[in-house]
Amino acid sequence: MIFVGSFPDLAQRPAPVLPEFACVGRSNCGKSSLINYLLQRKGLARTSGQPGKTRLLNYYLVDGRYYLVDLPGYGYARVSQAQRRQWWRLFERYLTTEDRPLAVLHLMDCRHAPSDQDLEVSGWLVRSERPFALVATKIDKVGAPARLEHYRRVIDVLGLGPDVPFLPTSTRRKQGRDEVLGWVAAVLTAADHGV
Repeated sequence: MIFVGSFPDLAQRPAPVLPEFACVGRSNCGKSSLINYLLQRKGLARTSGQPGKTRLLNYYLVDGRYYLVDLPGYGYARVSQAQRRQWWRLFERYLTTEDRPLAVLHLMDCRHAPSDQDLEVSGWLVRSERPFALVATKIDKVGAPARLEHYRRVIDVLGLGPDVPFLPTSTRRKQGRDEVLGWVAAVLTAADHGV
């Protein structure tokens, strides 16, 4: 597992061309922490308490077989409106380009109801017909008795069916890694067999 590089647009892409799993979500939803947890490399993806830290397409090579791609967070980052629009255009182009990504991990902090932008991204993913999973982050910050209610709220607001995997995670409590990587492996196997 290695950091390959950061790219400002789709014109650049690391070689070799491999399947890409995009990690998308609101600013400060825990993308960098989840990537570090999945790859078991503390500090590989930079984490920050300040939303908007990720500003490029950051590529991480996993087992020489696929890339995890960390996209800029959308939402409430303290940047100019022009910068935010530029990120949103990059984000939309990346998600809707035919040959990438193979699949998407749509991250959401389970404490919060989905935003309008979460709904928009979810709509893009449904229409794209590429595999995606909803990854609930920071589940340790919600008491166990209330978690199911929080999960249901996210699923209901987004209007997702039972065919969309829902993967609860906590980097702090070390929960959900096997489930996320299991889903990635299943998507790769299906792609290898043309399913």
